[in-house]
Amino acid sequence: MRARTAARCGKQQETCVIDLKRFRTALSLTAVIVLLAGATPAAAQRIGRAGDFDYYALVLSWSPTYCADVGQGRNDPQCNSVRPYAFVLHGLWPQYARGYPESCPVGNSFVPRPIIDGMLDIMPSPRLVIHEYRKHGTCSGLDPRGYFDTARRLYDRIKIPSRYQSPDRQLVTSPAEIVKDFLAANPEMKADMLAVACGRPNRVREIRFCFSREGQLRSCGRNEEQDRLCRASSVVLPPVRGPRPFNPRFERRI
Repeated sequence: MRARTAARCGKQQETCVIDLKRFRTALSLTAVIVLLAGATPAAAQRIGRAGDFDYYALVLSWSPTYCADVGQGRNDPQCNSVRPYAFVLHGLWPQYARGYPESCPVGNSFVPRPIIDGMLDIMPSPRLVIHEYRKHGTCSGLDPRGYFDTARRLYDRIKIPSRYQSPDRQLVTSPAEIVKDFLAANPEMKADMLAVACGRPNRVREIRFCFSREGQLRSCGRNEEQDRLCRASSVVLPPVRGPRPFNPRFERRI
């Protein structure tokens, strides 16, 4: 290779060798830049510092979809017919403008039992409460009490439209119609402050509502762009499972 290169360079061999060195240096720098660029999105989603984030996403999951997809196969108590949940609080997720932190290193991620029990009227299982603090709450910069107090306060800001409170039949609608329904029930909300997520086969999985760090409704970041979360023009909400027991907390929303 070097012999052929030298032959081609002829009388300008010294200049050619210098140009080759410059080319190799530029190629190496390009490779490093490409590697770093490829690593950035993943790092933004896995490495975080507690309290360092841009906004919150309050996530309400449609429990019948979870049960239809995976919960029933796991014999999950959430999917028992005597616990017919509709929208439940999934969690409160600190978000970056792009990407999100998770499982931030903190001194202690233990969630005391009284805090767990205090969330079970709006979250369906102790396991979910513990998981949400370890994965998302640790990045909020708040201890378990502060994190779940904030989650409850923001949850209480959202009014659930009546048609989604306890449907006994499958609902066929669209992401745009769901947003419209929530805007009607929450006049202070704007369309860019929430987004609908769906899975397959076009079942609604969750709705995300965006709040500032101070707890005010705000426009969402790229993580909640509607085209990223659900592009379907028509979506389905499976019906609530079984008879609905009286729960004072949920009944007051009707």
